[in-house]
Amino acid sequence: MPNKMSIMIVDDEKVVRESFLHWFEKIGHRVEAAASGSEALDKLAKAPFEVMFVDIKMPGMNGIELLENVKSEYPDTTVVIITAYGSIESSVKAMQMGAVDYLLKPFKPDQLTLVMEKIAQQKRLVQEYDYLKGRLEKITKFDNIIGQSDEMMEVFDLIVDIAQSETSVLLTGETGTGKELVAKAIHAKSPRAHHPFIAINCGAIPDSLLESELFGHQKGSFTSATHTRKGFLEVVAGGTLFLDEIGEISSKMQVDLLRVLEEKKLTRIGSNQLVDVDFRLISATRRDLEKKIEAGTFRRDFFYRINVIKINIPPLRKRKADIPLLIDHFLKKYSQETAKHVDRISRDAQARLMEYNWPGNVRELENAIERAVVLSKSRTLGTDDFMFLRAPLSQTLKERSLAAMEKAHIQRILSETNGNVTHAAAILGINRVTLHKKIKRFNLKRK
Repeated sequence: MPNKMSIMIVDDEKVVRESFLHWFEKIGHRVEAAASGSEALDKLAKAPFEVMFVDIKMPGMNGIELLENVKSEYPDTTVVIITAYGSIESSVKAMQMGAVDYLLKPFKPDQLTLVMEKIAQQKRLVQEYDYLKGRLEKITKFDNIIGQSDEMMEVFDLIVDIAQSETSVLLTGETGTGKELVAKAIHAKSPRAHHPFIAINCGAIPDSLLESELFGHQKGSFTSATHTRKGFLEVVAGGTLFLDEIGEISSKMQVDLLRVLEEKKLTRIGSNQLVDVDFRLISATRRDLEKKIEAGTFRRDFFYRINVIKINIPPLRKRKADIPLLIDHFLKKYSQETAKHVDRISRDAQARLMEYNWPGNVRELENAIERAVVLSKSRTLGTDDFMFLRAPLSQTLKERSLAAMEKAHIQRILSETNGNVTHAAAILGINRVTLHKKIKRFNLKRK
């Protein structure tokens, strides 16, 4: 059973208000009712409520208008919309504006229980967020890498352990996890810190051009070589060379780089003269290089040379303890850059960002905060500022038919009941045979 909460029921139908009051009082919640939007706002002005159930169709101020007022003045209040099939389109609009869920009339106590469990889970996420944010004074800001999770602490320890060595390092991890920041941190704590740090994205440069960029060329060695030019392997002298997406380079380039790493010498394109080079190599990839070796597209000897020490940067979804710190950091950064003074994020928005899977990792989170700050018309970021992260909900806007909404609603109940057809049918108010037919008709997933 969810933790006890303060709840307000807003509905112009007396029988609906009494049903809610009876059910919630029975399980121990503090609950009050209001027959109109204006009455609800009067009650909110006197005492806060954690959750509001709001009927979408009411005389005077309707549910959408009340929701807009509540989210503007009381952003931490969670709102659930009460609606009928005829008002589904308005319900979708309400979800866009910050409502966390909706109930279709007529509904049963089991549905209320599921909604309250969902709200309780969201509030637990908010409490976790607040706890983690409360540890900001203990934040580890390691050369612009922000993190306090156990996973990132292991990365920080490795950086310290290997910084003083000359060993080649391979950084692995998904796009957007911050591999270049880790490379810069290793360089900054190394004896080479006062020499250049040069980063090259191998996947963004054609192989023929990459050879010239790395090795340099002599004047006249090819048509556009109008003067002799040093490559980055020389320019980085004494410093650190970071080759991102090293899994994209050709076999020939792997052979050429392997020779340089072993001999510490190179020859420019069009020259026979050997040139001494001095640099530390840090490489990075999002690919599985061992699979590329098995496929014959990556050389084993080159792999062993660049992979003396390996550091895997965990994706953001596996270090969610860092999300509150990152949100706070990016909020301050873009609030200052845009001079918009967006200095707060609502509890509902916090919970949404904690729940999101972040396939684009830290880079996606940063982009999301920047976008929200730039477009926000308030000093507080709310759930509506992050609607673009909710793909399933955005899709419902394109599916406004009753059949599409019925499909979405049945799928949601199936998900919430973990595929239990008997339970789902009871909540939906239909028999099991009818539900099985609808599952087949809509091609729904049981779990």
